[in-house]
Amino acid sequence: MAGNAGFREAKGDLRLENVTKSFADFTAVDDLSLVVPRGSFFALLGPSGCGKTTTLRMVAGLEQPTSGRILIGDTDLTGSRPYERPVNTVFQSYALFPHLTVRDNVAFGPKRRGLKNAVQLADEALDLVQLPHLAARKPAQLSGGQQQRVAVARALVNRPEVLLLDEPLGALDLKLRRQMQVELKRIQTEVGLTFIHVTHDQEEAMTMADTVAVMNHGRIEQMGAPEAMYDLPTTAFVANFVGQSNLGAGRIIDTDGDRLVAEVQGSRVKIPKARSSVHSGEVMFGVRPEKVRVRREQPEGIGDDVKGVVRDVSFIGVATQYLVEVPSGAIWSAYEQNLDVEPIDLRPGDEVWLTWQSGHAFGVPPDDDAAASPMVIDTAAED
Repeated sequence: MAGNAGFREAKGDLRLENVTKSFADFTAVDDLSLVVPRGSFFALLGPSGCGKTTTLRMVAGLEQPTSGRILIGDTDLTGSRPYERPVNTVFQSYALFPHLTVRDNVAFGPKRRGLKNAVQLADEALDLVQLPHLAARKPAQLSGGQQQRVAVARALVNRPEVLLLDEPLGALDLKLRRQMQVELKRIQTEVGLTFIHVTHDQEEAMTMADTVAVMNHGRIEQMGAPEAMYDLPTTAFVANFVGQSNLGAGRIIDTDGDRLVAEVQGSRVKIPKARSSVHSGEVMFGVRPEKVRVRREQPEGIGDDVKGVVRDVSFIGVATQYLVEVPSGAIWSAYEQNLDVEPIDLRPGDEVWLTWQSGHAFGVPPDDDAAASPMVIDTAAED
């Protein structure tokens, strides 16, 4: 095992090998293997209790795995203490020293390590987060967004090999959160460090990360580029957690060229074979709300449409959301962009046809839980 300096000098990809973490009779992280390429922006996304924060704490050294290894490059960090690792964490509570100025807060780490140019390093870090003009202020004189930036500067000044972000934007209001998403991505691109961001906010993960891993029950359900994961989820859980999906349980009954034909709750639909992780038997059919059109009349041709009754119409600015009850009793959602071409004249109780292009549909393995609550996402608590 390397000495303290050896841990701190570790460089390379972050690797988790068969990492499990159990607390008494509860397994928080279950045989997790993962590679985060050096210099990438990686997001761990999932609901409360899925194991994402526990994973982050193990990378930080705040928890030790029950089994498995955590490495940076070829250096095995398992068993080492947090201060021995080339890892810094930015928490949701910024934990700044109230009696120190912003500059001294940021210089604290380098000073403690005995670096002669600690103040210069602090000023460079404050430049990076665009706060040099506030260096002489105390934290209490800063807004939440400014305190957030100081916390990021304080972590970056140590030039860690890996920067961990634990729900860092949770305390900010929506507009500020959006601005900070753009800022954090800019900072990460500029410094080229590995950022690992833990969040239950799917929009936040998709805005910033190169790669998103969706966790559920201590395992990774799906991992990939945000746009690929949104367009083509491989499980019902991911289909619902990354955005919303209209899902229906059905059975594959035939093929038609490069498409599967499925019977879904009384309707016959087609799914491209390349967009389905199931090719026979039971299937969960899905289509995203923005891909669904609402029509008053049944369209020409057969299939890829379903009759329903409007239950709710919500004007949300750029789009109008329709909630439509289909014959199975499920509530489907459709978004129509507000282009002012046709006025919104649909009302609850109106009969409509929902239509979509079969090329937008996807198929995933059946999941009773996802079918039962297709639009409920818990973003309230944290694990």
